[in-house]
Amino acid sequence: MRAGPLHLLPYDPLPPPQPDEPLLEVPIASLRPTQLCVGRAEVQRRHADFSRDSPDDRRAYLRKKPVPMARNAAGLLWMVDRHHRLSGLFSLDPLASAFGYVALEIATTDLKASLSALHQRGWLYLYNGRGHGPLDPAALPNHLGELQDDPYRSLVWKLKQEGVIAPAPLIPFHEFRWGAWLRRRSLPPFSSMRLEPALPAARALARSTAASHLAGWQGL
Repeated sequence: MRAGPLHLLPYDPLPPPQPDEPLLEVPIASLRPTQLCVGRAEVQRRHADFSRDSPDDRRAYLRKKPVPMARNAAGLLWMVDRHHRLSGLFSLDPLASAFGYVALEIATTDLKASLSALHQRGWLYLYNGRGHGPLDPAALPNHLGELQDDPYRSLVWKLKQEGVIAPAPLIPFHEFRWGAWLRRRSLPPFSSMRLEPALPAARALARSTAASHLAGWQGL
């Protein structure tokens, strides 16, 4: 089955951390993802970057990149961003902690209602690694180690690294939007760990006027 275009709900902007509230230190293993997949190429790069840092350097870095979280009345925590960064660290050290802040308190202990509250705000990405969806929120994994690989998300990350696609930090799921568009184009077979066969065609497509409606398009 060929994946179609994304159908995403309107996105409520994430509130920033409050300067007068201390960050929470939480085990990465306790954080529940709000998406089904990541790009394995970026996760591997994050893993390599963290492996070169000392534990103290990692903690200092993570304090500067706090994770926006949602917490329900049962104390369950969902991470609403930073999936690639923390997946890289989790693969290196499953016992590592991150720093975060509560962007949303959900006043229920019910799991389905909690996921619905996140979904209504547009904070869930419910497409799998093959681009199929939207799936039911119950399909979300319980921890980062269960995230699927989306090679098109890896491809877009590489194009951003090369400067072919510009960052668009205010656009939710920006890289996935580009990935969904590329997925509907003809590209040679590739994988997250072997992007090279698809890169020439992907560069040309990303620079073409056909992609000009996408945030981050830079043209030729």
